[in-house]
Order: sequence, then C-alpha cells, then structure tokens
Amino acid sequence: MPGLSNHPRANYLHAFTDWGTIMARAPARAWQRMLSGRRLDLLDPSPLDVELSDIAHGLARVARWNGQTQGDYPFSVAQHSVLVLELFRALNPEAGPKALLHAVLHDAPEYVMGDIISPFKAAMGGNYKEVENRLLGAVHLHFALPATAPPAIARAIKRADREAAYLEAVHLAGFEVDEATRFFGEPSFPVFEFEPFERLIRPWPTREAHDRFVAAVENLSALVAA
Repeated sequence: MPGLSNHPRANYLHAFTDWGTIMARAPARAWQRMLSGRRLDLLDPSPLDVELSDIAHGLARVARWNGQTQGDYPFSVAQHSVLVLELFRALNPEAGPKALLHAVLHDAPEYVMGDIISPFKAAMGGNYKEVENRLLGAVHLHFALPATAPPAIARAIKRADREAAYLEAVHLAGFEVDEATRFFGEPSFPVFEFEPFERLIRPWPTREAHDRFVAAVENLSALVAA
C-alpha cells in the first residue's frame, strides 16, 4: 500500500500548508493603491503620496453617522468638512488661511480610514488614533502646513467640529435637542444667525460634495502659498 505522502491529496495539502506558512511570514501589506496612481502607506504615509483628488474622492463617498441621516443623499465627510470650515470661520473671524486650511482638512484621514463613530473609536484604543495622526500629519505637510496644528487652533477646530456634530445630530440624525446638547454641548449661536446654514446642512450629491471640498482646499492653499 503506497504511503500517505504519495497520495495526490496529501501533496496538495502539503503545498497548501507550505504556502500558508510563507504567507504568514510575509509582511502584511499596509499600502493602498489610490485612483491617482499613488501607493499610500497607511502606517508610514509620505506627503508625496497624498493627492487632493484622492482625498476629495474618498471623503465625498464616506457617510457621516454610519449613513443614518435624513435626506436623499448621505451626509458625507466632505460636506461635514466644509460645514466645520464655515463654523470655524464664523467663530474665529480673525483666523488666517493656514488655520482655515487646518479646519477643512481636520478629517482628511477618513478618506482611507473611513468615518468611525466616536464611541467605537474610543473603544478601539490608542493604535487607531496613532495611525490617524500620522495620516493627518502627512496631509498637513503635503499642503505646506505644520504636521500638527498649533494647540489653540486644534482646540478651536474641535469646538467647530462639535458645533457641526450638534447641528447634524438635530437636523439630520434624529437626535432630540436635549440629547444632542448632552453629547455635544450648547451651540454658540442660533442657526438663523449662521447665514449659510440651510445650504450647508442639506445633504449634497457626491459630485457636489467633492467639488465644494476641492474648491475650499484649493482656494485656501493658494492663500497659504501667496
């Protein structure tokens, strides 16, 4: 009787096992091919591999609130970024173009990481935030900004981000006012005092979100470079 090792199925299993061992030892792929043709290393990102077209394409297709919003279209991270920019501008009328550019790019890493709701992000621990911060630093450097926003600017952006979250929660995501206030704080001013509110809170189609985000970043980048 021939030995088991001579059986065709045994040879197949042996080959499969060897291949599995090789794959287990191979370094995990940590880069993503972008539509621009760039290969973005997610764990060690280079500013040279960051492209506005990729950021805008991704953010315009990532839904805030896991897609649980009212309207004919998802409320995208690209639109949220423009909303935060305009709230930041209203709250900080003296802010220069660098601070404004930091504001509109505050969620840029989500073009490859996706938008994870805050409770889940907190449960994931520090590694997620570390990867996110590396990506954000690479994005900042690509646009001729410091890798990390100055602390005062970062705090002001966080305030505008929370104001945006409050408005989205109440007007799009089904939160009651008291509930939204408990999670995101009191808004700084009523919406009727925020002139662009109606235009900014209505969910935009993907192409409109893409184009408005690109226009905001390009306009501010030109002012930073001037």
